[in-house]
Amino acid sequence: MTTTRDSSKDQLNKEVANTILQTKEPPVARFRLLSKGMEPYHRLYIEDSQTDITGDKGCLGCGNCVDSCPVLRKDSKRFEKTQQRTSFALESCVGEDCEQCYSCVLACPQVDTSYKDYIVDEVVPETIQPAPKITSLDNYFMALIALVMGIVIGVFLAR
Repeated sequence: MTTTRDSSKDQLNKEVANTILQTKEPPVARFRLLSKGMEPYHRLYIEDSQTDITGDKGCLGCGNCVDSCPVLRKDSKRFEKTQQRTSFALESCVGEDCEQCYSCVLACPQVDTSYKDYIVDEVVPETIQPAPKITSLDNYFMALIALVMGIVIGVFLAR
């Protein structure tokens, strides 16, 4: 059962998430900081067994966000500025040219799934334009084109 305190926290996080998503920069680092941090079930092999990284919000440098960015795929020269594969490198290479596709957030293993679900379920569908409705006039033109194509094909087959 959700208490009013929990629901107000969720609302606050949605407001912060919307503010981050409206900024024309790659949002992956900000969402990583909003998240709970490294979960204990992530399988990172650390030589020092005394080190507990649970809750650590630092970038792993896995490069998933860099690999998923369409801006860097279109213009690979942008990535020549640095050899790093971190969210900070992504921000410095892409900057304000971000297409706001949010693929970097969805690719990051440290962003909480609740934020990923929110982006996929509520944010992305709002940005996709609905298909225009087919009117009866469109159907009329399609029938006319089909008739003309049928006549043309019939003439070629009759020869």
